[in-house]
Amino acid sequence: MSKRALIAKYLEDIRASYWFLPTNLALFAVILAQLSLWVDKETVFLPEAWLTTQVDGARSTLAVMSQATIGVAGVMFSITIVAVSFASGNFGPRLIGNFMRDRGTQWSLGILIATFVYALLVLRAVQSPYGPDGDNAAFVPHLSILLAFGLTAISVMAMIYYVHHIPEIINVSNISAGLGRRLKAALEGEAGQPPSTTQGTIIDFPESAPDCTVSLRDCGYIQTWNKELLKQLAQEHDIFVAVQHVAGDFVSPNTAVLKIWNVSEPSDELSQSFRDCFALGQNPTEPQNPLFIVSQLVEMVARAMSPGVNDPFTAVNCINWLYVGLGAATDLMSQLDFRTDGRVQYPVINFAALLDASFGRIEPYVRDDRIVMSHLFEVTDRLAQETENKQAKAALQGLIDRLKNPADT
Repeated sequence: MSKRALIAKYLEDIRASYWFLPTNLALFAVILAQLSLWVDKETVFLPEAWLTTQVDGARSTLAVMSQATIGVAGVMFSITIVAVSFASGNFGPRLIGNFMRDRGTQWSLGILIATFVYALLVLRAVQSPYGPDGDNAAFVPHLSILLAFGLTAISVMAMIYYVHHIPEIINVSNISAGLGRRLKAALEGEAGQPPSTTQGTIIDFPESAPDCTVSLRDCGYIQTWNKELLKQLAQEHDIFVAVQHVAGDFVSPNTAVLKIWNVSEPSDELSQSFRDCFALGQNPTEPQNPLFIVSQLVEMVARAMSPGVNDPFTAVNCINWLYVGLGAATDLMSQLDFRTDGRVQYPVINFAALLDASFGRIEPYVRDDRIVMSHLFEVTDRLAQETENKQAKAALQGLIDRLKNPADT
């Protein structure tokens, strides 16, 4: 149970891989081939007209199927790598994970590889007459060949879908829309979970200096952390825990990630249990980290407004999706910097920080472009009119004043 943060990280890594789904489909093809060959050997229930395939014809057909599917799969892998390289070069390297997680690409590649594996295994089972006088009958697995035809037909449809799908996933409008929808969902989820209390009792969090701190003894970005396990550990040991860094933050081996009260020096076992609540990686990820989605949209704006590209309409589109995310957060998100949940206190995203991480960081890149600046003014003013939250209005008005009078900031 203490490794749940690490398990969550591994599951996310698996989801963002090109090998997991194709590997599982290939294993399924192995099982299907063994099952269909067993049925072919035990019983024949196909119509007589479907049992006319001879040994040479079966081998030729299966060989063509296997060669064609693995050849097309190789071309598809090449197209995928080219598309990913193009997207990362034009829209930002941090967007690679979005393409790696794309299920359409994974399924298309997996189906063709599975068809190749299946056809190859069935081809191996086809036997010519053997024995001193050829008295042992030939074996042609008619049902298995029929299933190979079906898988080949599915592979053809997967190839057609893939050809349509690749231009769709590298379309800049679709990329920004996907990021914007995930940002909206993440912020609504972040804001829609009020802190719980232990058995209905609100616990006063200590205001004194902490008794000790805990570091993770490693470096990297926090990719996932387990709040429920922290609450359980704090309850079991009658201590208070203040989390200083959450998903998306970079920590060093000496960074104090946790501040602890009611214990002067935690045991090695307890300290390791605390560390197991966090999983580190080499780069920030989207789970539990809406600001990473914001940074991807900001990066798209920065690249679109670079002198070599100068694409204000892509920047406008990204601003629209940031506006959607900010609109979801204005009246839902707390204005506090920390939230207390039982015996655990942790940082939360407030609206002012979210506004600064999005529209605030866009400002230097778009200031000299009339089209983008006018649109930024429009959506900021619209947000201020739509929200009833006074603190959100104040933050938006501050940004508007800064946009109008940059020399005063």
